[in-house]
Amino acid sequence: MFELTATDRNTRARRGRLKTAHGVIETPAFMPVGTQGSVKAVSPRELRELKAQIILGNTYHLFVRPGLEVIRHFGGLHRFMNWDGPILTDSGGYQIFSLAKLRKITEEGVAFQNHLDGTPAFISPEIAMEIQAALGSDIAMVLDECPPWPCEYDYAARSLEMTTRWAKRCKEISETGFRKPESSDLSAIRNPRSQIVFGIVQGGTFEDLRRASAQAIAAIDFDGYAIGGVSVGEPEPEMMSAVEWSEPHLPENKPRYAMGLGTPPQLLELIARGMDMFDCVLPTRLARNGTAFTAEGTLNLKNAEFTLQTGPIEDGCECEACRNFARGYIRHLIKAEEILGLRLITIHNLHFYLNLMARARRALENGTFSDLRTQFVSGYKTREPLAD
Repeated sequence: MFELTATDRNTRARRGRLKTAHGVIETPAFMPVGTQGSVKAVSPRELRELKAQIILGNTYHLFVRPGLEVIRHFGGLHRFMNWDGPILTDSGGYQIFSLAKLRKITEEGVAFQNHLDGTPAFISPEIAMEIQAALGSDIAMVLDECPPWPCEYDYAARSLEMTTRWAKRCKEISETGFRKPESSDLSAIRNPRSQIVFGIVQGGTFEDLRRASAQAIAAIDFDGYAIGGVSVGEPEPEMMSAVEWSEPHLPENKPRYAMGLGTPPQLLELIARGMDMFDCVLPTRLARNGTAFTAEGTLNLKNAEFTLQTGPIEDGCECEACRNFARGYIRHLIKAEEILGLRLITIHNLHFYLNLMARARRALENGTFSDLRTQFVSGYKTREPLAD
């Protein structure tokens, strides 16, 4: 299922290949986020043209709307959204974490009120896996509890212990199969054994807890592993430490996924720390605010300095926006609130992220990853991202 094809001599960086039911994923890989069955502002055809290998769907949001009956009627998430490549679905744990005032966590699972109309709902480890099997995703994530930052040591310890127990339940149900269609609304629409399942490491910002969680989740023997509970408000050094503490205890021959990360320099730093897969909302979210990514940092195209600039967002970029439109025109579209403006920046930003991963893969193949990392990170000017 997963094979390593190259490793870096100076770092933990790896070049790999992950086989799924809907195609091969070359790693390191970035996954555009399609929370509600759509990567915001772009079509599946455009994603294919951007050479996106895999996209991410959100179990919680798709469960709430449009609901499993609708997606089952269309034959699964791939057909529903007309995407023929691999899809990873998260378990909904992070979204439930964000509903702190509307949910109650017990050993059995999570009772919550959905964010749309307050309707009561319940997701257990078994139900989370059944939902993902019904969606038909290629990679399913176990249900976990994502502790907040900051949190007390004792809370993080109890949380990771429950996450481990939930992970075992997810593993068991994924191997034994699901209920028959006539007996449950949440029954699988296909053989769940074709679905790859990833476990999730938790443990907050505590080294011994991260180590213990990684060892416990690895012992369950999942198809791949994710590091969760990062990018929840903690400073970047603590985020990197959480990855560094977890990674040595994960199997070398399984893919590793850093959940919800990150900025372009962070991605290269995480690759250097042994991570293979990433997702992040920044390329699409910041595009909707007029912000574009470049090798020298972000540009806020709302700024007046771009009004008369005739060049592309980034010189040398081959995306549709840079090949065909000037900075000044794109700024006009954003200021006039024309949808084309945010679409063009979204296309550029996704191209930037996906191309950075392609460059990292080539660098790992020819032994120059450390040079790429040093050059890119030193030349990138970090600016505070805009709110959505």
